Order: sequence, then structure tokens, then C-alpha cells
Amino acid sequence: MSAAEPPGPRVGVVVLTQGTRSHELAEGIRSVQAQRHVTTDIVVVGNGWQPSGLPEDVRGLGLDENLGIPAGRNRGAAVVSGEYIFFLDDDATLPSETFLADAIALMVADPKIGLVQPRLEDATDGSAPRRWIPRIRKGDRTRSSNIFSCLEAVIVMPRAVFDACGGWGDAYFYAHEGIELAWRVWDQGKRAWYAGELVANHPYVHPTRHEDYYRLNARNRVWLARRNLPFVLQPIYVAAWTGITLLRWWRTPSVLAIWFSGWRDGWRDDPGPRSRMRWRTVFRMARAGRPPVI
Repeated sequence: MSAAEPPGPRVGVVVLTQGTRSHELAEGIRSVQAQRHVTTDIVVVGNGWQPSGLPEDVRGLGLDENLGIPAGRNRGAAVVSGEYIFFLDDDATLPSETFLADAIALMVADPKIGLVQPRLEDATDGSAPRRWIPRIRKGDRTRSSNIFSCLEAVIVMPRAVFDACGGWGDAYFYAHEGIELAWRVWDQGKRAWYAGELVANHPYVHPTRHEDYYRLNARNRVWLARRNLPFVLQPIYVAAWTGITLLRWWRTPSVLAIWFSGWRDGWRDDPGPRSRMRWRTVFRMARAGRPPVI
């Protein structure tokens, strides 16, 4: 924000990093600092790393060990202030100087929107995998719609909604924390929204680059149900995703073996704090297009 502009809404900005992408991190910070019509409070969270070489108006928060993606974001959220909160991965950037102001304008115009995910595209060629559109019927990626999960790399929310949701689920470490956050936004009587007209840049990467992807994917599917759904819906949700996984990977027994080891961990291990979804939320989500059993 330039000195000549009046102060806009205050946005707490959390950038999560392990310190392995110094160039990308610097670019992401610069794109946040360039934002107009907002005031930003920026912290860089080093997950198992002490951030260094940051601009003067950006704070660093070093964590002694890698606590996982959701827990790292939560530690950052605890030390920033503002009416809104913005989460940015260290390899993402904002091509528009009014990105945050535009996202906030959507929520001001429709106070029922409690979370905004933009359209993500690779900065080099505009490519994007279909999974970056968090809905069943993908269609035109520029079309905006309600969503029931979110890609966590670039997310804007009112701070009050984020706090009411209980933040990100620390226990997950990685995978599916964005589904839980979107569900809990709906449970606050709000809606999670995919804004197809807003663009953020993120490199085209595959989720299996993460070590232990298949095991955590399965474990966290079970935890998602146990932490959030009414008892009667928990086995239905898990069974649906078990069937989908079998259809996807039945020709790759090694993947299924890892996946089912995580599935067993999901039922055996403690998933952490629970916040069961209200039945009226289940019906709202169903009317909006996706009941939480699919």
C-alpha cells in the first residue's frame, strides 16, 4: 500500500516455508507487499527452520521442528492481527496488486461467504491440473461456485470465521485439512467459495511429491470423518472413499498396501479434537450440491 492511499482492511498474512525455496519465498513476499487498498501484517513461519534475510516489515517465526503444514499455519495465525487472514504457500504469488482487496470485496458484498479460494494457475504458461478446481463437476475453471473443500495454498478468510472454525487441524500434518476447514466454514452458517475471477500463481506440481502421501491420504480420510461427521455418516464417507481408491489403484497393489496401512491407522489412532457437524449443515451442503458423504 502506498503512503498516499488511505489504510484499508487489515490482513494478517501467514507464509509457511521450510526454507528450501528462497527465491520463490522472496517473490511471494514481494507480491503481498505490493497489495493495494489493504494493510498487511506479515509473518513467515519456518517449519523446522529459522527464517532469515526477510524485509524489515516482515517478521519471522522459527519452529524448532517441522510440525506439519496445518500446525505451522496455526502458529503463524496466532501472531498476526487483522479483520481478515490470508494463507500463502512459499511457492505461490499474487499477480494482481488488488488481489486481497478484491477477495475481501467479495466477502463484504456477500457476508455469507466465509472462505475464498482463487483460481490457481502456473505463472509460466497458465496451466492447472483439474484437481485445483475443488468441485465434482469441474467445468470451466473461470466459473465461480460454492465449494466443499479448498486447496490450502492460497486462502482468504474473515479472521472471526477462521477462529470460530478452530483453525487448521494440527493432527493431520499434511492432506485433507482443507476439506475440514471448508466443512467447518459451512458449519458456521457460511459458505466456502471458489472465485474463478481471482487468480493466484502456483507451480504445477503433483501431490505425490510429498513423502508418505498415500498413507496420510488414507489416515486423514478416516480422521476427517471421525473428527467432523455425525456417527451415522462416518462409515458411509469412509466406505465411499475406500471404493474410489480401489477403483483407482486396483492395478497397483503396492500403493493399495500403503493406503490401507494408513486406513488402519485412521481407525486405531487418536484423531485429535472433534467438532461434529450439525445435521442442518449436512442438509445445507446437500442442497448446495454436495452432501458430506461424497
